[in-house]
Amino acid sequence: MADALFFWSPQFCGYDLGAAHPLKPERLELTYSLISSYGLFSRPDVKCASAEPVSDDDLGLVHSREYVEVVRALDKGIYPANPYAYGLDTGDNPVFPGIYEASALYSGASVQAAQAVHKGEVEAAFNIAGGLHHAHRARAAGFCVFNDPALAIARLLKESEDAKVVYLDIDGHHGDGVQEAFYDNPRVLTISLHESGQSLFPGTGFVEEIGTGDGKGFSVNLPLAPFTDDETYLWAFNEIVPPLVEAFAPDFLVSQLGVDAHFLDPLTHLCLTTTAYEKIFGEIRRLARKKWIALGGGGYSLDVVPRAWTLAFGCMVGENLADRPPGREGNLRDKESPALNAEEARYVRDFASRSVEQVRGLVFPYHGL
Repeated sequence: MADALFFWSPQFCGYDLGAAHPLKPERLELTYSLISSYGLFSRPDVKCASAEPVSDDDLGLVHSREYVEVVRALDKGIYPANPYAYGLDTGDNPVFPGIYEASALYSGASVQAAQAVHKGEVEAAFNIAGGLHHAHRARAAGFCVFNDPALAIARLLKESEDAKVVYLDIDGHHGDGVQEAFYDNPRVLTISLHESGQSLFPGTGFVEEIGTGDGKGFSVNLPLAPFTDDETYLWAFNEIVPPLVEAFAPDFLVSQLGVDAHFLDPLTHLCLTTTAYEKIFGEIRRLARKKWIALGGGGYSLDVVPRAWTLAFGCMVGENLADRPPGREGNLRDKESPALNAEEARYVRDFASRSVEQVRGLVFPYHGL
């Protein structure tokens, strides 16, 4: 039995939103190449697998049939009367050749990753092409056509009637589509740490969004201020995430590992470094208790994404990677970090402290904390 499964296919790069679009498929190729340079795919406890397209049945667990058929028609060049009603043919979500096939493939990999962990074939699985967390039931959004994290979780719930899942999202943007999919479901604890919706798309993810009906108390949002750095982020993470995950005691942990909270990312205003990411990945691995499904997500610096996700996979397989990639120039870890002045540091810490205290007051009581 392989302990870790990594999904890769050159066809992942068919998800191409255009040369001027910030979500560049090259970041996936660069990540695969960098991980390969460390020899991780040659380890006996690691298996590299290709993906199969997601099935219509699985798509129907999250997306409406009408929406799926619209995406399928666009794949053939057939436009509906109003594609904008479905969030498509926009600046964020342009229509491109093979839009259905590419979206079905990255989604299929996430479902396969979840199934491999569910069946006990591996202890952890990583789909770097996944993590497209903004798609809604019948609408594309934020570069996302199908919501593969929600699809993976929905399949886990379908396979096991009493399974509980934690969805942990560290992308710089709020994981709104996944939250929406399970907002009334107490079997899924969604936790999202992100730049506040006051300053960043999608404008949601406020602390008060805690779920509804039976799911009240099972949606957790920890918004952070622009320029939040390693120290404050890690403090807030450790104050909220471990206690909630341990109290919930999930059967599976699905993580969205978007790395656009990095200080070099062009789309967000957060200030994390690889130092913080290594610590976060290590804590996620501990909390997952050998039931870890990791998905990619945001990250728009072609320098940062490969390095951060290589560190993530190294953590997944228990490898302390050398800072200098074999046969390559450059370093795996950041050699610089942003410096906040005293006023900035005080502001981001005060903002995080308010968010933490609100989460404790609004959510913790639902979990006996």
